[in-house]
Amino acid sequence: MRDTLRRSRHRLLALVGSAALALAGAIALPGTAQAANILTNPGFESGSLSPWTCTGNLGSVVSSPVHGGSKALQGAVTDSDNAQCTQTVAVQPNTTYSLSGWVRGSYVYLGVNGGASTWTTSPSAYSQLSVSFTTGASQTSAQIYVHGWYAQGTYYADDISLDGPGGGGGDTQAPSTPTGLTSTGKTSSSVSLKWNASTDNVGVTAYDVYSGSNNVLSVSGTSATVSGLSPSTAYTFTVKARDAAGNTSGASNSVSVTTDAGGGGGTGFKQAAPYLYEGWGDPPNPSTVMSATGVKWFTMAFVLDSGGCTPAWDGSRALTGGVDQTAINQIRSAGGDIVPSFGGWQGSKLGANCSSASALAGAIQKVIDAYGLKAVDMDIENTDEFENEAVQAKILTALKTVKANNPGLKTIVTFGTTTTGPTYYGNRLIEQAQSLGANIDVFTIMPFDFGGGSDMYGNTVNAAEGLKAKLKSTFGWDDATAYAHIGISGMNGLSDQQENTTPAIWTQIKDWSNAHHIARLAFWSVNRDRPCPGGGVVSNCSGISQNNWQFTSITAGFTG
Repeated sequence: MRDTLRRSRHRLLALVGSAALALAGAIALPGTAQAANILTNPGFESGSLSPWTCTGNLGSVVSSPVHGGSKALQGAVTDSDNAQCTQTVAVQPNTTYSLSGWVRGSYVYLGVNGGASTWTTSPSAYSQLSVSFTTGASQTSAQIYVHGWYAQGTYYADDISLDGPGGGGGDTQAPSTPTGLTSTGKTSSSVSLKWNASTDNVGVTAYDVYSGSNNVLSVSGTSATVSGLSPSTAYTFTVKARDAAGNTSGASNSVSVTTDAGGGGGTGFKQAAPYLYEGWGDPPNPSTVMSATGVKWFTMAFVLDSGGCTPAWDGSRALTGGVDQTAINQIRSAGGDIVPSFGGWQGSKLGANCSSASALAGAIQKVIDAYGLKAVDMDIENTDEFENEAVQAKILTALKTVKANNPGLKTIVTFGTTTTGPTYYGNRLIEQAQSLGANIDVFTIMPFDFGGGSDMYGNTVNAAEGLKAKLKSTFGWDDATAYAHIGISGMNGLSDQQENTTPAIWTQIKDWSNAHHIARLAFWSVNRDRPCPGGGVVSNCSGISQNNWQFTSITAGFTG
C-alpha cells in the first residue's frame, strides 16, 4: 500500500452467457384452464412473502418499484446466490398451464422447476415474461420460481400468474407435526429457529412460522430467522408444515424467546475516523488537522508482523516510543482517539502469519494493552487474507476472543466490494462471522477501484445497499440494525483507476451515511487531503483542486 494507493481489489464478475431455453408443451390451453390464477399472494400485496420462499433469505417485499398495486418482490442477488424465490402449488396431471409475470432487473428468470423457463434483461422498467408448460401423467404439484443472475444486481418481480385448474385431487392427508422446535440465537430485533423435518404422503413443500397466531414467515427448509422484532420483548413461536395441496399439519411445540435489549438498532457505535499513516505521504501534524476540521478520531495505519507474530507499526516501527505513539499522544491530548488498522493491501500481515487464532488474538492484545484501545480494525485484503477462507476464520475467531477479553471493545472488519455489494469472499466473510458468532460491530466496505465509472456517489450507495441486504439475510436483522453495522471507507480525490471522488460527492456520501445512520465513515487518507490539481495519483495530495483538509472537515460532520 506504500507504493500504490490501491487498498482493495475484487474479482471481475463472470460474464453471463446467452442460453437457448426450450419451452416445453407450448400449446393452446383449453378454455377451462384460463379460469383462475392459482398462485397465492401473486402480487405480494399481503406485505409478506408467504407462501413464497427465497434462497438465502434474500427476498423481501417492497413498496417501490411496483408494477401493479402497492407491493412487489425484491431479490437481493449476490455473487454466490441468485435469490431464487419459489412457490409450490397443487396442479392436475396432463394439463397445460400458462405462467406469466412482470419483472425488472438484469437477467431475470421465470419458470417451473424441471420444466420450461424464460428470461429477459430489463434493468430500468418492468417487462412481462410468459411461458407455458404441460404437467406429467402423474404430476400433482409444480414449483414456480423467479430469480436473478449471480452478481447482476437486485431484481424485482410483481403480478405473477399461473393460469389453469387447481389441483389437490384426492390428497387430503396433512404432513406430520414438526417436532423439536428450538431457538438457536437472537439479537435485539431477530430470533433464529430450527426444528425437525415433517413427513407427508406426497411431500412437504413449506413450513409456516407463527408468532402467536400470526404467520410471520414461510420457508422451505427446517430453519428460519424471524426479523423486524422489538428489543426486550417476549415472543412465542410455533411451526406448521404444509404440502402442495394446501394440507397443513398441527402446530409444533412452542418456544418462547425474549429479544436482547436494543440501542435504537445495532451497536450504538459511531465513528468518523479518516486514515492517518505515519509511514508514508508526508504525514501531517494531527493536532493541526484536528484544530482545522473538528475531527476527533483517526484510523492509524498499519499494524503488521515484524516476525514471529509480533505486532509493529508498518512491520518495522516499535509499538511504543516512536512517531506513531507521538501522533497518538497528540491526538489524545487534543481530545481525540485512534483505532489501529491491522493488515492492508501489502506487507507481512499478522492474520496470515500468526500460527493460530489464539496467537493472533495475543498479538492484537499487545496493541490493545499498549494504548488502552476502545476499538480495533482488521483491514482484510489480497489473496493472503481476504481470499483465504481459513485465514478469514482465524481473524474472526481472534476478534471474537479479544472482544470477550476486553469488555466494551468494538471490532471492525474492512474489505473490498463491487458496485452492487460484497464479492464472493466478502459474502463468505460475513457468513463466517455469523457462523462463528464473532459479534463484529462494523462491516466496512471500500467502495473504490471498481474498474472505472464516474458515478462514485451512486456506486458507493449501491455497494452499501448490497452490504445491507447481505447483513439482513445472514443475521436476520431489520434495515435499521443492518445499517448500524455498516461502515464506508472511501478514497478522496483520484483513485488508482482515476475515479474521482470530489468534495461535493464526499459530502453527498456523508449526508447519505447520516440519513441511514450507519456506524462508521473513513477515507484514504488524511495524508492525501491536500490539493494538487493535475498532480495525479500520489501519496501526499488528492490529485484534484480542493482546500487543505477539506475531506477531513466533511468527514467530521458524520454523526451517524
